[in-house]
Amino acid sequence: MFMSARSQGSHTTQISDKSSSIKKSEESLSSETSSQKSVSDLKVSNEFPLPSLCKSENESIGTHASIDNFDPSKDPFDPLQDACWGLSEPVPYIAFAKTLDCIEKTSSRLKMIGVLSNLFRCVGINSPKDLAMCINMSINRLGPSYEGLELGIGESLLIKALSLTTGASIDRIKSELNRLGDLGAVAEAVRSRQQTMFKPKSLTLRQVFGRLKEIALLTGNAAQTKKVKLIQTLLVACRECEAKYLIRCLQGKLRIGLAEQSVLAALGQAVAMTSFHSIQAVLADGQPLSVDLLDTSRKPIGGPDAWKRHCDEVIGRVKQAYAQCPNYEKIVESLLEDGPDNVHKRCCISPGIPLRPMLAHPTHGVTEVLKRFDQADFTCEFKYDGERAQIHLLADSTVRVYSRNQENNTSKYPDIVNSLVANVLKGAKLTAEACKLLDSIGESTPLIEGTPVTTFILDSEAVAWDRVAEQILPFQVLSTRKRKDVQEGDVKVCVCVYAFDLLYLNGIPLTEQPLRQRRELLRLVFPTIPGQFMFANSLDSSDTEEIIKFMDESIKGNCEGLMVKTLDHDATYEIAKRSRNWLKLKKDYLEGVGDTLDLVVIGGFHGSGKRTGRYGGFLLACYNPDDEEYQTICKIGTGLKDEDLAKHSDFLKNYIIPSAKTYYQYTKSLEPDHWFEPIQVWEIKAADISISPAHKAAAGMADPEKGLSLRFPRFLRVRDDKRPEEATTSAQVYDMYCNQEQVKNSDKQEEINEEDFY
Repeated sequence: MFMSARSQGSHTTQISDKSSSIKKSEESLSSETSSQKSVSDLKVSNEFPLPSLCKSENESIGTHASIDNFDPSKDPFDPLQDACWGLSEPVPYIAFAKTLDCIEKTSSRLKMIGVLSNLFRCVGINSPKDLAMCINMSINRLGPSYEGLELGIGESLLIKALSLTTGASIDRIKSELNRLGDLGAVAEAVRSRQQTMFKPKSLTLRQVFGRLKEIALLTGNAAQTKKVKLIQTLLVACRECEAKYLIRCLQGKLRIGLAEQSVLAALGQAVAMTSFHSIQAVLADGQPLSVDLLDTSRKPIGGPDAWKRHCDEVIGRVKQAYAQCPNYEKIVESLLEDGPDNVHKRCCISPGIPLRPMLAHPTHGVTEVLKRFDQADFTCEFKYDGERAQIHLLADSTVRVYSRNQENNTSKYPDIVNSLVANVLKGAKLTAEACKLLDSIGESTPLIEGTPVTTFILDSEAVAWDRVAEQILPFQVLSTRKRKDVQEGDVKVCVCVYAFDLLYLNGIPLTEQPLRQRRELLRLVFPTIPGQFMFANSLDSSDTEEIIKFMDESIKGNCEGLMVKTLDHDATYEIAKRSRNWLKLKKDYLEGVGDTLDLVVIGGFHGSGKRTGRYGGFLLACYNPDDEEYQTICKIGTGLKDEDLAKHSDFLKNYIIPSAKTYYQYTKSLEPDHWFEPIQVWEIKAADISISPAHKAAAGMADPEKGLSLRFPRFLRVRDDKRPEEATTSAQVYDMYCNQEQVKNSDKQEEINEEDFY
């Protein structure tokens, strides 16, 4: 058992030492954080100076609620009186933790949005400088994803920190972890039982945020030891549910069922309901705040329906702003200064800030393509088997390369950067035709022929390239390249960039222009370098035989198939959307399924016979982003080669966990011999998708009580370019199921969303 009050008499010296350690930790918490450094000079110490610790919950300031009475699920909710801190005070971390706790206990998505929206309203009024920080913490980030600042502290390190902080043995903590299945819940239980000599001062959100950044930035030989000490300084000050969410945050997994689209909806609802920019102006003038400013939904002009439409419009603008500029600092700055009406115009695309790419829907064949685009001109492009590369040229002549999930891959591809700078950019100029095209878009200043290219955003695919044979190599060859800090002289696998879209050029956003114009500008402005920088091979035709012939050419050229895109009508670049105006026709498309699936390995089954001593099968799952859970979809074993089994077994044995994660959805009949951390994504091909009582994928969508499963799944490759959270979603699995001919013909298919933010 953990140390009780009864057993403290024999541990006086130990407690005294620990009290001294706790006191030092708290002093450190106030003083050390001000000297932090952050990625890209994030200016934590200047922009968010860490104040003295907030007052205790028993002290009342003005008319706001006590911490004990703080309940963001209240309806109606007053962001001034129901907040548990006052104007210009930092956000108490307990308010943030209680909000997460409330969301975790809520199953309704709309209710989750409402609860988080109430917290954002409090922060936007009382602590506006903390709002962007609060949003990032809600999705467990320390900044924009492209800055690469991540936590993901290992479980063993957190257990060590928890043991050192509380005095509980590592074995006891592991035992509790096996019982509860959640280290955050263990931390909360341990802290609640721990006796202390004095009450620690309270944490603020600023302090926790700043300390987490400091932990994330630590590198070097002594980094692990320093991280443990910094985690201790936070744990000793935790109360109530704070320890649970602090530990989960350090793990990189909040697991409260809150997807980012819901966070964006909560922010939009907050600014629609409470006019932050107007409130700050009123406060600056020393005037009292009116009820109408605090809650516009109480007496809406035009009635509740009109207010709901207004709220949806604001949410749409916030989501569009984030799709164009995935940086909450910039979005919040715009909202606080100018309100929500123009946030999607102020936060527009800009080189150096990667966009979430437009993606395509799978299709079953040429006939379906022709049916879909019956009244529209379209083009077919080779679908290259490589890695998405969004290439940016900044105004300072810096070149950056970003992945499809917005990771900065510049250090992975020095050859792309140097080739562009040395060859392509030297010859990239505005031709007379390009100037004419840009002028027609609405550029007010006449453009001059021969003007050099100063900024751009290109969408492209980087593929492995054989310079001797002058041909594309398989994706597996590309995946052998080192992922970070590559020196060009050490490159063994050469790459060729196939550019297929131009999204921004010399200060002019092009995403709202049709593909035909974007493609023409791309080809007019940029010179090609054989084997280094080329344009995607394309065919503009609606002739079935020509398309089939072009498909065969793509396969012979080591490509996956074709991308089919509208040219004029509905042909804008739809940021962060999987659109049906882009269709993918793969060489291995499946009769019924139409595409491969990217699934997460969560369990392994012991092999028998010649497979004894290694895994003979694996349990795979899709991902449900709304509930942040993995749902089983198939067991795979047949079709795996012995060398693949050996390789997978050697890798996955390092990620064995004692029991299933609380966010794994499975049936007892398919419980594996070993559970794994969700660490690796596999690309899987299958014969079809069917309703199954044994699996949980898309449970309740196709059948009230059953899930969906793959029939005859076959392993294709490991997707190192995808994180587990980017696996095929349960909604996509359901979409694939509904698009099977046998399901379509049953007349039982419900209407599905044509396209949406992914």
